[in-house]
Amino acid sequence: MSEKKNTVIVSADKAGLVVIPSKNNPEWGNIRLTQNRIVVDDKGFARKRTISALIAGTIEDLKSFGWKAGEAIEGNIIFKEQLEPFNKKDPERDYKIAGKTEIVCCIDGEPIYRKTFYVRDANAQDVHILDEQGQPMSHTNGDAIRAAYLELQEKEETEKSDIGSM
Repeated sequence: MSEKKNTVIVSADKAGLVVIPSKNNPEWGNIRLTQNRIVVDDKGFARKRTISALIAGTIEDLKSFGWKAGEAIEGNIIFKEQLEPFNKKDPERDYKIAGKTEIVCCIDGEPIYRKTFYVRDANAQDVHILDEQGQPMSHTNGDAIRAAYLELQEKEETEKSDIGSM
């Protein structure tokens, strides 16, 4: 069975700009791309999500692509996970967070870093942290995450009952 790839779409900001200048350096900027994908979580639960990635570069180079808002381009947006920060100056920027819990996903106490990237290869696959057998690893702090979700659920139920009693 052949699988239809989801299209990568060029986005624009609220002002209609495709190439967004950096706030820190007007010679640099980025282009935001989006893609609808099926994302499967660590428990095997699938959800359709719109994911995005930024392409950074000089304003001149980015404009030379000639991309227009809404244009479909060849490629794929992939997730990369690793135990080393992508950005050494701001390592917390790319923590993998467990949903609404705000808990950082970890493997044996080490934070997992997760980031999206645009690649021109439409068949490119996500990059996972692998165990000794070459199998993708999941976070190992599941107990803390489950406890946090329970706490969130209890808080939501308490708030609903408080509203209902008014």
